[in-house]
Amino acid sequence: MSTLHDSSDFALASEKAQTLIESLPWLRRFRDRIIVVKFGGNAMVSPELQAAFAEDMVYLRTVGLKPVVVHGGGPQISAMLNKFGIESEFRGGYRVTNTEAIDVVRMVLAGQISRELVGLINQSGAGLAAAVSGEDAGLFQGRRRGVVVDGEEVDLGHVGDIVHVDPSVVFAHLDAGRIPVVSSLAPDMDHPGHSLNVNADAAAAALAVALQAEKLVVLTDVPGLYSDWPNRDSLVSSISATELRELLPKLESGMIPKMTACLDAVDGGVSRAAIIDGRQPHSILLEIFTTRGIGTEVVPA
Repeated sequence: MSTLHDSSDFALASEKAQTLIESLPWLRRFRDRIIVVKFGGNAMVSPELQAAFAEDMVYLRTVGLKPVVVHGGGPQISAMLNKFGIESEFRGGYRVTNTEAIDVVRMVLAGQISRELVGLINQSGAGLAAAVSGEDAGLFQGRRRGVVVDGEEVDLGHVGDIVHVDPSVVFAHLDAGRIPVVSSLAPDMDHPGHSLNVNADAAAAALAVALQAEKLVVLTDVPGLYSDWPNRDSLVSSISATELRELLPKLESGMIPKMTACLDAVDGGVSRAAIIDGRQPHSILLEIFTTRGIGTEVVPA
């Protein structure tokens, strides 16, 4: 074993030791508990951040937590649709998804992103991850939804909300010591044989509630929730469900689905929910294992 040759080496080692000690109460609290992590944003398209995310998931599993990953894939879907010459149209913040487009969505989510993410996790911890589609073993059941734009109802096609979750397949993977990687697809319960593109934030919240997870963590491309955007000094570190419910209509449109997911999770019995900056490597570890955390945490009213 090497020795510490100067004061700077000792100071660095002491800082690392302090970090480990600080994590101890959180290790005790979260051991054997389920943590649902929604993977998205810049972290999905940066190889460095993908690798850091995979390492974080293996770390969580190795120290006794039970991570479950839920992912979408907006940028990758847009790129693949463009490759096939299919126009991407968004109405009211939702991607209009016709029959041709849903086939591409399924291919990208279940066939590309899930497999790549499973591969990365397994590179860091052999055999730990397993891909699960929301269409597998009755995990999700969905129903089509529209959206009101300028006072008129707009048909979004194969886009829907999750109305039922059977988490049995996820529990089976967790019991076997694996990390489930879940893609946000759902069978259309009103149109057998058809699939629905589901918002991944909402899917993560619904699954967290069904699993009675200890925490939901949503990766975003911002440091957290701002109560008075774009005022950078209005970053909120913690907010109650009651306060968030009042603030929700005033938020920037891109933040509403993420904060709604956090609110739905806490309302459904999840102990805590947080949005964190996925652009920062290992931000998940900072959120779970440090006293101050990172980003914005939603707590019960």
